[in-house]
Amino acid sequence: MEQAWWAFSQALGLELEGKDLGVSHVALRAAVVFVISIGMLKLGDKRFMGKSTALDVFLGIVFGSTVSRAITGNAPFFPALAGSLVLVLLHWLFAAVAFRSHGFGKLVKGNNRLLVRDGEIQWDAMRKAHVTVSDLEEALRSNGEEPDVKRVKEAHLERNGDVSVIMSD
Repeated sequence: MEQAWWAFSQALGLELEGKDLGVSHVALRAAVVFVISIGMLKLGDKRFMGKSTALDVFLGIVFGSTVSRAITGNAPFFPALAGSLVLVLLHWLFAAVAFRSHGFGKLVKGNNRLLVRDGEIQWDAMRKAHVTVSDLEEALRSNGEEPDVKRVKEAHLERNGDVSVIMSD
C-alpha cells in the first residue's frame, strides 16, 4: 500500500512545486481532477453549470478556479480539491435553504423585476435593471412574437437574466 501511494504521489508530482511539474504530472493531475470534479458536481445540483442565477455562475467560476490550482500546482493538490468540495456542498446547502426560505432565496439569488404591465413599460424597473426597449423587443422576437410592447400583458426580468413575456389575448 505504501509503495502504491508513493507511485501515485510521484506520478502526480505531489511533492513538487508548481514550477517543477512536468507535462506528465499536469496531464495526470488534469485527468484525476476531472474525474473527481465530476463526482463533486454530481453531489451538487444540476443547475449550477446551466444558465441559472448569479450564485450558480459565481460558483462555477470559483469552482473552476479552485480545481485549476490543483492541476497547475499553484495550491496543494488535496487541499485544493477539499476546498472545491466545500464550495459544492455550500452551494447545495444554500440551494436547499433557499428552497425552504423565500427570504433567503431572494437574498442569495435575487428577485425578478416586472418590466411591463398591461402594455405599459415600468421605466423605474427598466432603469434599475439596465434593460432597454431593444432588449424587450429582442425577448419578444425570441418568443416568436411581434416586437410590440403594447401587446404585452407582463414582461419580467428573471433571476437568471432572461426576459420572460406573457402576451395579452
